Amino acid sequence: MATFPEYIAQNEERDGVRFSWNVWPSSRLEATRMVVPVAALFTPLRERPDLPPIQYEPVLCSRATCRAVLNPLCQVDYRAKLWACNFCYQRNQRGPQMPLVFLYVVDTCMEDEDLQALKESLQMSLSLLPPTALVGLITFGRMVQVHELGCEGISKSYVFRGTKDLNAKQLQEMLGLTKPSATQARGPQTAPQPLSNRFLQPVQKIDMNLTDLLGELQRDPWPVTQGKRPLRSGVECTFPNTGARIMTFIGGPATQGPGMVVGDELKIPIRSWHDLEKDNAKFMKKATKHYESLANRASTNGHIIDIYACALDQTGLLEMKCCANYTGGYMVMADSFNTSLFKQTFQRVFTKEVQGSFKMAFAATLEVKTSREIKVSGAIGPCVSLSAKGPCVSENEIGTGGTCQWKICGLDPTTTLALYFEVVNQHNAPIPQGGRGAIQFVTQYQHSSGQRRIRVTTTARNWADAQTQIQSIAASFDQEAAAILMARLAVYRAETEEGPDVLRWLDRQLIRLCQKFGDYHKDDPNSFRFSETFSLYPQFMFHLRRSPFLQVFNNSPDESSYYRHQFNRQDLTQALIMIQPVLYAYSFNGPPEPVLLDSSSILPDRILLMDTFFQILIYHGETVAQWRKAGYQEMPEYENFRHLLQAPVDDAQELLHTRFPMPRYIDTEHGGSQARFLLSKVNPSQTHNNMYAWGQESGAPILTDDVSLQVFMDHLKKLAVSSAA
Repeated sequence: MATFPEYIAQNEERDGVRFSWNVWPSSRLEATRMVVPVAALFTPLRERPDLPPIQYEPVLCSRATCRAVLNPLCQVDYRAKLWACNFCYQRNQRGPQMPLVFLYVVDTCMEDEDLQALKESLQMSLSLLPPTALVGLITFGRMVQVHELGCEGISKSYVFRGTKDLNAKQLQEMLGLTKPSATQARGPQTAPQPLSNRFLQPVQKIDMNLTDLLGELQRDPWPVTQGKRPLRSGVECTFPNTGARIMTFIGGPATQGPGMVVGDELKIPIRSWHDLEKDNAKFMKKATKHYESLANRASTNGHIIDIYACALDQTGLLEMKCCANYTGGYMVMADSFNTSLFKQTFQRVFTKEVQGSFKMAFAATLEVKTSREIKVSGAIGPCVSLSAKGPCVSENEIGTGGTCQWKICGLDPTTTLALYFEVVNQHNAPIPQGGRGAIQFVTQYQHSSGQRRIRVTTTARNWADAQTQIQSIAASFDQEAAAILMARLAVYRAETEEGPDVLRWLDRQLIRLCQKFGDYHKDDPNSFRFSETFSLYPQFMFHLRRSPFLQVFNNSPDESSYYRHQFNRQDLTQALIMIQPVLYAYSFNGPPEPVLLDSSSILPDRILLMDTFFQILIYHGETVAQWRKAGYQEMPEYENFRHLLQAPVDDAQELLHTRFPMPRYIDTEHGGSQARFLLSKVNPSQTHNNMYAWGQESGAPILTDDVSLQVFMDHLKKLAVSSAA
């Protein structure tokens, strides 16, 4: 029989699902006593090369509240190409495959070399798009220009004032985008045509024109610091519920219009965390409201909004974050468009699978169905609610709750949602012996080939009576999944609650978990033991408390928004690295080895490679740094030293080439200013009182007020065993 770790790994491999508990307490009361809720990390499009799609697409009822699949009980009118849904009686057309839509929204208020680098990246991306994809271009500086792409030989654009807030209907009328009449659309003779227009044209038709047009883009001609203003959605009327990717490229903050986040006077800096705490950010609320309405409009229509923000200072990601977070869009932050970080990351958006389709999916919905003893409380991730009430919806909301269906406009093979459940079986209602609770995840999406696809993932777990079988529930604990699921909850709370309150909540949950599942004698901290299934969980919480997801010190509001965005969409493996970075040591003693994320690992004759997901850092110990400075690696007799220096660089390159978004690469040494990135992550086990026998060789003392893991664990044990708690 498989052990629990094997069982967990097999299920993740097959279904893309990791549960916090793999045996479930059989009553509501017992479930609340487990501290960590029954919850799942679900990766809808986990890559399964062995799972070929059935070769026709599911045809769905067009009524938003129904979405039933065309089936043998439906009536079909073959002449009129209509079918009647047998669930809601809606008459539906047989829809054509929809093309993908890519809209480029480009800021022109930037330095020439930045704009030049960006233009080259955009031209490169055109060559990667499928020939039938529709593309459009909007540029913005002081004015917003919507470029007409259908005209041969001349460049034509519609210009709007950047300070005016136009609604969708006004924009449609000004741009001449009106829908065909109902009779025209429904006539039996004409198969419905996807609406096209002068602003969105197939790549194959305008490839050369658009390449030239991008090449000719100039820096915004208006005199200096006059403002800029992001995105106005011009595609919603034309392609509702069609996969569309709105890619915005931003080189600075908006300084005018409804989305402005800072005034145009350079002497007044953009808001900081300090300003937010003092309620001193005068543009923030209005701008956030503006971007939220844009994000809601985009998500209603199934459109993804990506934000590429490349500037040395903040650009307003705090206010704009909902645009990417609600729509499953990418958020990428770099110092300049002329960096490999931006160029490589942007190129990786267009990665293709073996069959040649993009690894991106569009306009997805996720529906969760549960057996009757369990209900869904909510989801945390890049999704919005479809407000679908139903028998499996819990009244206790966690994250985006009150629904059993969510919309995810953009999905890729690593996009991962956290879903939280509530056991609703009453304490006195027994679950039949050997009974199982079942959860089904139904993901419908537009594949990048234009096909609609459905992926159905069905999982089941055993029930157990917590009063008699607590051991088997405890043995089924997945501490990695539980840590990420609790971390997502903490980050979700941090968006609306004060930092110290979130940390207190996290500490309280950890203490309760220790009290429930630890082995100890009352009031004797030294007697406390945690079984192997729980032993790593406290240190995940220790590192989470110090992480940039919960600690805003030393980060700008934009950086915090960026870190949280990535954490809420990545899969379990990447999320664990974000919370507890991975550290490898290179020395003359043998191959690289993983070492503790601890100050005791920082030794003079060692090179360290640290992966925090966001940064790949190489740190040279004091002696190694001196040898490198002296140039020993250039001397033939020190060839092994040259190899030692090269080994971490090669390993770093591999990570830099595969990760999305591409991490920042840092090469530093003992005493170097960027060594702070390493020193802030390691556990500061104070060298003067740790138990190593090598005196001062035991690592680097860290100058910090933070408690060490050892002190944290001592406090935790004391509180867990206390009879007063």
